[in-house]
Amino acid sequence: MITTPSSRGKNAALLIAGILMIATTLRVTFTGAAPLLDAIRADYGLSTAQTGLLTTLPLLAFALVSPLAAAVARRWGIERSLFAAMLLICVGIAIRSLPSSGFLFSGTAIIGCGIALGNVLLPGLIKRDFSQHVAKLTGAYSLTMGAAAALGSAIVVPLALNGFGWRGALMVLMAFPLLALIIWLPQCRQTAHASLSNSRALHSRAIWRSGLAWQVTLFLGINSLVYYVIIGWLPAILISHGYSESQAGSLHGLLQLATAAPGILIPLVLNRFKDQRAIAALVSLMCAVGAAGFAIMPEQALLWTILFGFGSGATMILGLTFIGLRASSAHQAAALSGMAQSVGYLLAACGPPLMGKIHDTAGDWRIPLLACALAAVVMALCGMLAGSMTDPPALAFANNLHATSGAAALSYATVYPLVMFLRIITPQLLAVLFWGMG
Repeated sequence: MITTPSSRGKNAALLIAGILMIATTLRVTFTGAAPLLDAIRADYGLSTAQTGLLTTLPLLAFALVSPLAAAVARRWGIERSLFAAMLLICVGIAIRSLPSSGFLFSGTAIIGCGIALGNVLLPGLIKRDFSQHVAKLTGAYSLTMGAAAALGSAIVVPLALNGFGWRGALMVLMAFPLLALIIWLPQCRQTAHASLSNSRALHSRAIWRSGLAWQVTLFLGINSLVYYVIIGWLPAILISHGYSESQAGSLHGLLQLATAAPGILIPLVLNRFKDQRAIAALVSLMCAVGAAGFAIMPEQALLWTILFGFGSGATMILGLTFIGLRASSAHQAAALSGMAQSVGYLLAACGPPLMGKIHDTAGDWRIPLLACALAAVVMALCGMLAGSMTDPPALAFANNLHATSGAAALSYATVYPLVMFLRIITPQLLAVLFWGMG
């Protein structure tokens, strides 16, 4: 049984229920709009680029807001900040459904800001209250998040076709953050020890100089990149290969459901390994094989959907677990989470339009999909570095730096990230070189 520290005087079951309910809101309100993009585009007469902005806007909001989340939590407390995140999502959903394209885009951006706060602060909360059960609870909320996303994708189209319209269907998704608000309300009253301390232990700028932090960041970031490329373009990819719209929609929902499945398995197997290098490489390569499979053998789309979905979901869970395992405190976890998700979602925001442009230039999806597969191989390398228990404790070292740390410390802080960068980039360059020669 997972229990919170007795000093906090909280009901563990209620706290866990609140965490899981918040998790349901962090994907469904964003991905739930994807099956309705054609209807939205037709209603407002949007171009393909403008419609694509509905996918990119939340990701940009994630990238911009994520670095600010730790500061917000220090000022208002994690509990109140998460409550505010749910309020933002509710307000964004309401604005998005108003009859104007301006409201559509502004509401979408507000939803992205709320999701960004939740994405960053939940790992810090788990690190603070469940430090001995990081993998288990991370898996649980990732499973919940994926299941809610799959449910949202499954219900919005039937709702839209049966009298609700696309606006009404998207409004129904407000049920998730509203329920989260109700369940989370008791936590907002317990603020005595709720906030992230203003302790100087949190050196956000030092985090950005840490090699280990960059390994975790790139692992999560590349996962976000390939996931949002595939989730954004999968229906178009499948339709281009002869699948019907209903078949493409079903596989799109299956993909999100597959991302939830690792939430059960990953926490169970992590304890069986001395470190996380092998499992990080395995799940990353599952993403690579899945993406390549869509390009090479699209007739086996069902297999590639399950494989890519499972690999992507497992990679996300593992990356979020890294934040808890590699951070020494809730303060550090929030800073690392903000860094990882800021960079990750910035990459994710660039991915779908870039791959769409490559598709328009090349005339098919083969090159974008193979590019995603190659990126997933790079992700495997980053995961092997981040998953090693033998690398120097760069995060702890960076956080202990101060003005009197001496020349040796300064030189180490300068050289170590460079060494880590070279360790990551060299295999990539070699891979590209040999690819070109082939």
